[in-house]
Amino acid sequence: MLYSIALILIVSLTLGLIFEKIKIPGLIAFMITGILLGPYVFDKISSDILNISSDLRKIALIAILIRAGLSLDLKDLKKVGRPTILLSFIPTTVEIIFIGLVSPLIFNITSLEGFMLGSIVAAVSPAVVVPRMIHLIQNKTGTDKQIPQMILAASSIDNIYAIVIFAIISQAYQTGTFVVKQLFLFPVTIFSSLILGILIGLLLVYIFKKIHVRDTIKVLIIFGVSFFVIVFEDFIKDYFAISGLLAVIALGSTILKTYPVLAERLTHKFSKIWVAAEIMLFVLVGATVDVSNIRSAGLLALALILASLSLRMITVFIATSKTGLNTKEKLFSCLAYMPKATVQAAIGAIPLSMGVPAGNLILTISVLAIFVTAPIGAIGMDQLHKKLLKTT
Repeated sequence: MLYSIALILIVSLTLGLIFEKIKIPGLIAFMITGILLGPYVFDKISSDILNISSDLRKIALIAILIRAGLSLDLKDLKKVGRPTILLSFIPTTVEIIFIGLVSPLIFNITSLEGFMLGSIVAAVSPAVVVPRMIHLIQNKTGTDKQIPQMILAASSIDNIYAIVIFAIISQAYQTGTFVVKQLFLFPVTIFSSLILGILIGLLLVYIFKKIHVRDTIKVLIIFGVSFFVIVFEDFIKDYFAISGLLAVIALGSTILKTYPVLAERLTHKFSKIWVAAEIMLFVLVGATVDVSNIRSAGLLALALILASLSLRMITVFIATSKTGLNTKEKLFSCLAYMPKATVQAAIGAIPLSMGVPAGNLILTISVLAIFVTAPIGAIGMDQLHKKLLKTT
C-alpha cells in the first residue's frame, strides 16, 4: 500500500506541475495518473486501496463540502433564491429526459435503462465545481451578484436530486413498480437534512465556545461528526431519507453564521487538507476507468454526451434569465454547470453490479462523460472567470 501511495503522490504531483505550466487544471493530471496506475493499465495501485476506494472518495468529498459550508453565507444565498432553485432541478431534469428518450433510439437498451443512464450522467460534479466557487468567493469575484454562492448551493442540491431519481429508477427496475412517493418526499429530505446540519452546527459552536481546544482538534471533531452523519444516513435510509452531504454543508454554514471568526480559521485548515484530498479523489476516479470500454463506446456515445451537454447549457442560460445576470455571467454559469465526475464515479458501476444488461454501456458512457465534461468545464472556469465575472 505504501508503494502505491508513493507512486500516486509522485506521479500525480509531477503531472500536475507540468499541466499547470500549460494552463490545464491539475485534476486532469490526477485522473490520468489514476488511469495509468489503475487496474486497467499498469495495475500499480494496491488492491487494499481499491477495495476502500469508495470510502476514500467520500472522505475527500466531505472535506470539500465542509469547506464549502464554511464559505457559504446564507445572507448571500437568500439574494439569489429563485435561480438557485431553478438551477438545482431544471437542467438535470431536462438532461435526464433527453438522455432517457434518445439513448434507446441509438443503443440497444430499454427506456428504463435509458433513464437510468440519464440520472447518472446528468449530475454536475461538486468536487470540480465547489473548490472553484470557494476560490471565487474568497477573491470576491462574481460575489457582487452572489454568482459563486448560487452555483455552489445549486450544484450540491443537483447531485442529491439526480441520486434520488437514480434510486427511484433502480427500484423500478428491480421491483417492476414505480414508487412516485419517493419523488414527493424529496423536499422533506432537503428540509430534514438542513435541519440536522444546522442543529449539529449549533451544538458544535456551543461546545467550541465552552471548551477551548486547538483548531486542529476542532477540525478532527468536525470530520468525526461529519463521518457519523454519513453513517447515520445509511443507517436510517430504509425508514427516513436524509442527505448526509447536504447536512455537512449546512453544518459548515451554521458555524460561519454563528461563529465567523472560527469559520475563517477553519477554512484555512480545510484548504490545506483539500490539497491531499483532491489528489486522492481524482486519482481514484481515474482508476475506475477502463480505457478499452471508452474506445468501444464509439462516436454515438460521444455525440449523446455533447448533445445533452449543449441542451444543459441552454437550460442553464434560460434558468438564469430575469435574474440581473448579464450575458457573460450567464455564460460563466453554463461553464460551471458542465463538469461531471463525482456522481458518475460513485454510482456509474451500480447498474452493472445489479445485473442490468446495459450496465457496461452505462458505466462506459458515465466515464466518458467525466473525461469530456470535467476538463472543458474546469478549464473554462479557470481561464475565463476573470473575463466573464466582475471582481469587487
